Amino acid sequence: MNWIILIFAGLFEVAFAYCLGKTKETTDNEMYLWFGGFLVCATISFLMLIYATRSLPMGTAYAVWTGIGAVGTVLVGILVFKEPATFWRLFFISTLVISIVGLKMVATN
Repeated sequence: MNWIILIFAGLFEVAFAYCLGKTKETTDNEMYLWFGGFLVCATISFLMLIYATRSLPMGTAYAVWTGIGAVGTVLVGILVFKEPATFWRLFFISTLVISIVGLKMVATN
């Protein structure tokens, strides 16, 4: 169950990065709404990470959380914000995914 919570925490990390990107594209009241979304998503993400680390090793949980956030944020950048999808960028993101799966496989909990 804590692995599922950790995955959702990582997805909320992607959501707060998305909101942060939207604040860069907007102005006035809309920018503040995206900033509010950033704060809500960041709070939920951190609280879920804290909960997940109660029974998962801290180093593993944190690495998986940041990995999910990094991979998701790069994918959102490519798909939503039209950032370049170069071979090397996708190659290194795939190595990160392999590392996340490896950490899950060797975790004791």
